[in-house]
Amino acid sequence: MPASRVLLWGGLAVAVGGAVLCFLGWYGVSGQRFAERQLPYLASCTVPGAALIVAGAVLVGAAGGIPVRREAPAASPPEEAPPPSSDEPPVRVPGGTLAHRPDCPLVAGRPEAVPVGDEQLDPCPVCEPWPR
Repeated sequence: MPASRVLLWGGLAVAVGGAVLCFLGWYGVSGQRFAERQLPYLASCTVPGAALIVAGAVLVGAAGGIPVRREAPAASPPEEAPPPSSDEPPVRVPGGTLAHRPDCPLVAGRPEAVPVGDEQLDPCPVCEPWPR
C-alpha cells in the first residue's frame, strides 16, 4: 500500500477518534453544574481529543504532499547506437596508442589526427575501426 494512502487513512482514523473524544468530553461536561466537576472531562477527553484532531489533520495534509508513484509501462531496453562508420583509413593522434575511424567522436574535428599507416595500434573501443 502506498505511503500516501496509509497517511490518509491513518490521519482520518486519528481525527475521527479525536472527534469522538471531544464529543465524550462535551457530553460529560454538559452534565456537570460545577466547574470543578467539569475539569476531569476536559483533561481526559476534550484536550486529548483536540490534539488527536490536529494530529489527524497533519497526517492528512502530509498525505496530500506525497506524490503518487504510478507504475510505468515496461520500457524496452535501450538500443545501442551503431558505431560510427567510415570508408576512409583509420587515423590516430600523435603519441596515441589507438586507431580510430575518421568520424569517431574522440578524433573528429581534430586537425592533428593523422592516418595510421602501417603502425600496429589497438582499436578504439568507441568506434571499433576493425574489422570492416
